[in-house]
Amino acid sequence: MDLIDPRDCPYYLLSRVTLSVTSAMKKGFDAAGVSEVKPAYLGALMSLWAEDGLQVAELGRRAGLEPSTMTGLLDRMERDGLVERRQDPDDRRAQRILLTSQGRTIRPLVLEQVDRILGEVFTGVSKEEMDQATAFLRRVLENAQEKNPR
Repeated sequence: MDLIDPRDCPYYLLSRVTLSVTSAMKKGFDAAGVSEVKPAYLGALMSLWAEDGLQVAELGRRAGLEPSTMTGLLDRMERDGLVERRQDPDDRRAQRILLTSQGRTIRPLVLEQVDRILGEVFTGVSKEEMDQATAFLRRVLENAQEKNPR
């Protein structure tokens, strides 16, 4: 087997980018005084900021998380004072996830940090390149999900 330079391996690059940006987000949240927010919470928080009170299954779908992953994530978010679970009044079997006042209040600080950090890590990347990269990553994600269904 030929050895390859990891910098030429798309998986390696995606993994390193993810780890580096996640680390930058965590540091940014800590510096902004919102250390209760973890980068892993962003998909759920952004979904709830768009539409509060989603059922757990719908929140997981929008955040792109498996049900088992969603349960643990919500446990941590609830522990950190960002969300609360409530019984769905229209469906006894379902729960709705609602932002706490803290979960709503932190929105501007969190989004400011996300914008700042993404601005830093995408320095020198044109809008056209960003649009192409976004489309490319969406296609790769769709392919991966299609070939490896949940």
